[in-house]
Amino acid sequence: MVEIAVMGYGVVGTGVIEVLAKHAEGLTLRAHEAIHVKYVLVRRDFPNPPMMGTFTKSFDQILEDPEVKIVVEVMGGLNPAYDYVRRCLLAGKSVVTSNKELVAAKGADLLQVARDKNVNFLFEASVGGGIPIIRPMSQCLAANDVVGVAGILNGTTNYILTKMFRDGTDFQSALKQAQELGYAERDPSADVEGADACRKICILASLAYGRHVYPEQVHTEGITRITLADVEYAETWGGVVKLIGEVKRTPDNRVSCIVCPMFIGRESQLANVDDVFNGIMVRGDVTGDVVFYGKGAGKMPTASAVVADVIDCVKHLKARKYLYWSDGDPDYVEDYREASRIFFVRAHAADADAAFEKAAAAFPGASRLHRKQAEPGEFAFVTDHLQEKVCDEKLAQLQKEGLTVDSRIRIGEM
Repeated sequence: MVEIAVMGYGVVGTGVIEVLAKHAEGLTLRAHEAIHVKYVLVRRDFPNPPMMGTFTKSFDQILEDPEVKIVVEVMGGLNPAYDYVRRCLLAGKSVVTSNKELVAAKGADLLQVARDKNVNFLFEASVGGGIPIIRPMSQCLAANDVVGVAGILNGTTNYILTKMFRDGTDFQSALKQAQELGYAERDPSADVEGADACRKICILASLAYGRHVYPEQVHTEGITRITLADVEYAETWGGVVKLIGEVKRTPDNRVSCIVCPMFIGRESQLANVDDVFNGIMVRGDVTGDVVFYGKGAGKMPTASAVVADVIDCVKHLKARKYLYWSDGDPDYVEDYREASRIFFVRAHAADADAAFEKAAAAFPGASRLHRKQAEPGEFAFVTDHLQEKVCDEKLAQLQKEGLTVDSRIRIGEM
C-alpha cells in the first residue's frame, strides 16, 4: 500500500478523493499497489466530512511522516503552495499538482529539486484539465522537433466568444451568462484578461523547448475589447475569433510566445472548438499537426488527470520519470513587436472610402472587408505580412491624418 496526502479540499481536492474511492479496485490493478489517502490538509473546519479521520491542519504532520510517499497539491495559488511543494520534494516525497500558476511561475525550480532528490514532480492537470497533453508531448511526441504549439486554452473565454459568434450576444451579456452557468468566476479577470491562458502556454512552451518561459515574458491580451462588429468581420473574412495561446521557435533559437484574440480561418482544426471546450494543436516536424480536444477544466476531468499522475508516481517510486526543463533568461522570449503577422484593422473616418485609399497606400496589398450593418464612416481591411511594430507605426501615422483605429486583431496561421 502507498500512503498519500492531499493538500486542499476544494473542488479539485474533493474530486480527487472521490475518484480514488470510487475506482479503488481498478486503480490498484493499474498501479500494482493500493493507494490510501492518509491525510487531507484543510485550512478550515468542515461539518461531518466523509474522511474525518484523515483531516489535518498541520502541514508538518504530512511533511514529517515517512510513510507518505506522494503528496497531491490542489490548493491553488503560490502561497503557501510553493513553499509546501518545495519542502515535500526536498523531503523525498513525489508531488502531483493541478496548480497552473505554480508550474508556470516555479516549474524550473521545482523540477530541479525533484531531479536532485530523485523524486517526481508531475502536473498533467495544470494545462488541459482532463485533456492529456503533458504526457503526450513529453513521451508520445518525443521523436519530433516541435515547430509550434497553439491552442484555445480557456473554456470561459471560448464560451463567451462562441455565444458572440453563434447568437450575436454582446460581450457583457455573454459573460453574465457564463457566470450564471458556473463557467466564469464572480471575478472573471484571470480568464477574460488572458492570465489563465498565459500560464498554460508558458508551461507548454517550457515543455516543448526545454527552457522556462515565465508569464511576465509573454505579451498577453484578453477578449474584453472584442465587439460584435469584430465577430461579424471575422465571419465575412472566413473565420471566427478565438483567444489563442501560441508559441514557436525563432530562427535565432529563442521563442516567440503570445496570448491574444485572433481571427482563425474555418479550415483550421481549432476553428470548430466551441463552447467550454479547449483544443491544443502541437505541430511536429515528423507528425505534422496533432490536436488534443476536450473539457479543459471542471471537477472530475481535472481530478482524472491528477489521479493518473498519482498512478504514474506509484509506478515510479524508485525511478524518476524524465520530465524536466532548465531555467530561462530575460532574452529568451522574443519581443512580440518583432514578430511578422497578418492583421485585421477596423477603423472609421469622415470619408471611409478616402480613408481606405490612404490605408491601402500605407499597407500595400491590403484587402478591404465589408459587413452588412457597418456604422457610417466605418471600414475594415486585412494587411499582408509585416512586423507588428511596423504595423503600429503605420497606424499611428494614419491616425495623425484623421483615421481612428477601433480594433486591431492578429490573424492566426494554424
